[in-house]
Amino acid sequence: MLTVAELPRPTPGPGQILVRVAASAVNPVDLEVRSGSHAENVGHGFPMVLGWDLSGVVEECGTGVDRFAAGDRVVAMSAQMATGVGTHAQYVALDADLAAKAPRTAELRDAAALPLAGLTAHQALEALAPQDGGTLLVTGATGAVGGFAVQLAVARGLKVLAYGRPGDADRLHALGAHEAYSDERPVPPGAADSLLETAGLPGSIAGVRDGGNAVSIVPTAPPVAERGIDVRMSFVEQDGERLAQLSALVDEGVLTLRVAETFPLAEVGEAHRRLAAGGSRGKLLVSPWD
Repeated sequence: MLTVAELPRPTPGPGQILVRVAASAVNPVDLEVRSGSHAENVGHGFPMVLGWDLSGVVEECGTGVDRFAAGDRVVAMSAQMATGVGTHAQYVALDADLAAKAPRTAELRDAAALPLAGLTAHQALEALAPQDGGTLLVTGATGAVGGFAVQLAVARGLKVLAYGRPGDADRLHALGAHEAYSDERPVPPGAADSLLETAGLPGSIAGVRDGGNAVSIVPTAPPVAERGIDVRMSFVEQDGERLAQLSALVDEGVLTLRVAETFPLAEVGEAHRRLAAGGSRGKLLVSPWD
């Protein structure tokens, strides 16, 4: 269903910036939109451009924009299902409020790994509101969102129990996790005060103590509340100001950008197949200029 097409170059409207895209990440939501499983939530016609996040350089600013200037390196997230503005393109026009300066210490193309996954992890942790010094269990901790969540939680002084794939213990400890678990080394019952569930493993709530709390980002398989545990969902929202904070954390060495592979735009179908197959240790990016 994915094809490469020539569309008119967009023009930035008032309050918008036009970005020459360096790269855009492929995310699970792109697979879901492309497959039609989110058809009821998509009100935009075809041709539809997929993609939620980008890194690039500001080409032009619309009227009323004073936060950016032509030549600025930026990252941004567009909630494509809601805005109709996809990022798998050479040029994207979007509201300036959705963008932030890109990390200075990272390759611009690699910075496309930050927006969606970073905002998802940050906002989910805020919804969870773990207690200082508490113990947090993160599932899917080698994934894009889970990896950022581990690093953010460690930076907040939490003890992090990270659940990943067998053989990933070294990767999890490199992210800062205090303990690494997998199918081969299950999480002890009640070991954590709270749970951040990113992998669609509702049974992981068994690792939370009685009266703890849990937040999931997987609406298709949320944990079921039990033993007095408070269970909530967290859905990512566009937020350029918060994205600027995450960009600064990359420059401070708190967050590490992990890129597994970069595909030319013409091979975006292969990037979708690779993501659907699972097992990537880092983000899959699409570069529209390769």
